[in-house]
Amino acid sequence: MSTRAVRKTNHSSAKSQTKSPIRIVPLHPAVRDAAAPAPHLTYRNGPLLTNVEVFTLFWGAHWQDAANTHLTQQMNSFFDFVLTSPLIDQLAEYSVPGKTIGHGRRIGTKILTTPAPHKTVQDSAIQSLLKSELASGTIPAANSNSLYFVFLPPGTTVKQGGSASCKVFCGYHDVTPDGIFYAAMPYPGCSGCMGGLAVLPALTSTGSHELCEAITDPIPGQGWYDDNNGEIGDICAWKTKQLGGYTVQLEWSNTAGACI
Repeated sequence: MSTRAVRKTNHSSAKSQTKSPIRIVPLHPAVRDAAAPAPHLTYRNGPLLTNVEVFTLFWGAHWQDAANTHLTQQMNSFFDFVLTSPLIDQLAEYSVPGKTIGHGRRIGTKILTTPAPHKTVQDSAIQSLLKSELASGTIPAANSNSLYFVFLPPGTTVKQGGSASCKVFCGYHDVTPDGIFYAAMPYPGCSGCMGGLAVLPALTSTGSHELCEAITDPIPGQGWYDDNNGEIGDICAWKTKQLGGYTVQLEWSNTAGACI
């Protein structure tokens, strides 16, 4: 959800300062301003991820434990499914001339234990991690469709623009100064980021939210965006459905005028 300006802490604060678009999954329940105009995304002429290529990066030794390795496998299976699913098909309405949104694919995964994440990880550290891994060639080189999902272990708080995971947000996507698209996925270790769900569906819900937003608005506020309501997922935050056995978030459809 947003540009390179200061991150917003929640929906209401973002609406009052539209120069910094919303880029976060807010805590559950998402509270929307009843006085806000009806949602309608408009295209701001920025890039789109037309055939997204997802690489998953699990940061921390925690992910090597047997039970947690199983969770990484489940998340990778989720991306393998969802990237060619009806969820992606419904994003086709946001295609523009020369930029047709279609199916994507997962191009790989990695568990990274060195350097170990601290109990508090700044967004800048996530960006530095990606830069280092890309420079060393240990993760696939970025192209115009690349999207790196960085998953953090339990007990690690992510700080973004003065806000913290499990205090204000549950995940976000952004772009580095050199144009690398990524999503940060803190472990859902609080009720506000579980939304009454178990860990896996909480992660797939937040993951689908950020995936669809990154596809349609990879440089937040420069793709498909609504100045009053945010990105495609913000409008429908914490509204979910079942798809192929997975919990995914509903996304806003201009055509339907609803979350679908």
